[in-house]
Amino acid sequence: MSIALAGCLVGAMVSGSLADRLGRKPLFLLSALIFLISAYATGVFNIFDYFLAARFVGGIAIGIASGLSPMYISEIAPSKTRGKLVSLNQLTIVLGILGAQIVNYLIADPMPEGMLLPSPESWNVRMVWRWMFWSAAFPAAAFLILACFIPESPRWLALKSRDAKAKEILARIGGERYAESEVIEVKAAEKNRKKAAGLRMLFSKPFRPVLIIGIVIAVFQQWCGTNVIFNYAQEIFSGAGYDLGEMLFNIVLTGITNVIFTFVAIYTVVRLGRKKLMLIGAGALAIIYTILGTSYYYGVTGFFMIILVVAAIACYAMTLGPVTWVLIAEIFPNRVRAVAVATCTFALWVGSFSLTYSFPLLNAALGSYGTFWIYAAICGFGFIFFAARLPETRGKSLEQLEQELVEDEDKAIESTII
Repeated sequence: MSIALAGCLVGAMVSGSLADRLGRKPLFLLSALIFLISAYATGVFNIFDYFLAARFVGGIAIGIASGLSPMYISEIAPSKTRGKLVSLNQLTIVLGILGAQIVNYLIADPMPEGMLLPSPESWNVRMVWRWMFWSAAFPAAAFLILACFIPESPRWLALKSRDAKAKEILARIGGERYAESEVIEVKAAEKNRKKAAGLRMLFSKPFRPVLIIGIVIAVFQQWCGTNVIFNYAQEIFSGAGYDLGEMLFNIVLTGITNVIFTFVAIYTVVRLGRKKLMLIGAGALAIIYTILGTSYYYGVTGFFMIILVVAAIACYAMTLGPVTWVLIAEIFPNRVRAVAVATCTFALWVGSFSLTYSFPLLNAALGSYGTFWIYAAICGFGFIFFAARLPETRGKSLEQLEQELVEDEDKAIESTII
């Protein structure tokens, strides 16, 4: 479970600098190619170490794409629709999860006629897991082909003084007047700034408060605990008293819930705002996990446990899941956005790795009830932090947010020069 997330850390680490040097589109093509190779290799290898290597390589592609996608969308989208469009990125993720769950459920049926293996269980053990990995090659190939047709980020082009191409792309989005104003706004925000802006500037004092907010948001999205329901659904539903067939069905049910409430997020992220949704998500999950942990403590099983799990997925899908990516994509200034998003994405995958690796250990040491009580406490702390520190970004341009969140960027540039 954890080896792919280790690859995510590497992908997230390199994505920011490569995106600044090469552009956004070439990295999309690279990640798609890695996805395709990993999907084939993971299913074909017979040696466990090679299998783990293929999983690790696939994780690199996830790390690149997961940070790059919301950043690209935020740079190409008009401010009034930016939140909704970045949320669409999360929708495609949950649709992919649901698609994988359904495909796996269908593949895990009894072995096809004509197979000479002694039982359906042998078919599942020997071959089904390979086809589950190979099935990922089809969306990977589609990603590779479709990425050839997307334009480069107009903001990246403007920063590279390729104004004509940037205006051409922006004109297709909002017309000539929109293109002119956007390029002027980007240029104004970059005027008199040092060309290179890397980790040193990002960690300088003026940028530090917004960086801390971004990292806390990213890590909290994982440490809130909801992703263990996807990663360890079998253990969770087994603890609630379900057998294998019922587990697979319940896993698909969580995927359907994830998709439905991500649609809700697309419409509420604009109407309610980012901060309010983060507060709702953290507060509601704290309550749900407290009840879930208490139910495990008293040995409650059956449908009530499914309701609690589905409620947690629904809450996460309409708040913390998509809104985290919206905030990470839009709170950072243009000059440091790529490296900042990569840093926050790296922090997110560190959180995901530590969550995934620690869940079986916590579950064994504390039981399911103790583990979910810990997640409830984390959600409570997250609610307090968001109430005190998280800014509202709804309806503001990226350049406006830069002025509000970074008080004196010129000093930050001077400090990196010195």
